[in-house]
Amino acid sequence: QVQPEEYGGGSVQPGGSLRLSCLTSGRARGVETMGWYRQAPGNERELVATITREGITKYADFAKGRFTISRDNGKNTGYLQMNRLKPEDTAVYYCNAEFVVTAEGGKTIRWGQGTQVTVSS
Repeated sequence: QVQPEEYGGGSVQPGGSLRLSCLTSGRARGVETMGWYRQAPGNERELVATITREGITKYADFAKGRFTISRDNGKNTGYLQMNRLKPEDTAVYYCNAEFVVTAEGGKTIRWGQGTQVTVSS
């Protein structure tokens, strides 16, 4: 069973930084697009950023200029560097990953359990 798992959440003061990691496990032939999403209490889950295996990135407007998504293809690991954090960034952050699971290129998308990020003074 392939699965991503998030690490690196925690509490930080406004203006601070956190780096989230998304580690993947299980028997997969590769990992295609990886993404970070977040969900604050009472809100729907929303996109933060995505990155393809080739390194093409996409960001939500609120993330542009503050957050940086990256990945290490050799480790099938993704990262989200978050700088200049604001209280409104408080949310559970989820990683998802598109795993290649068959020789024919069949894919499946899996979500991690999420990691809490709290920005508060």
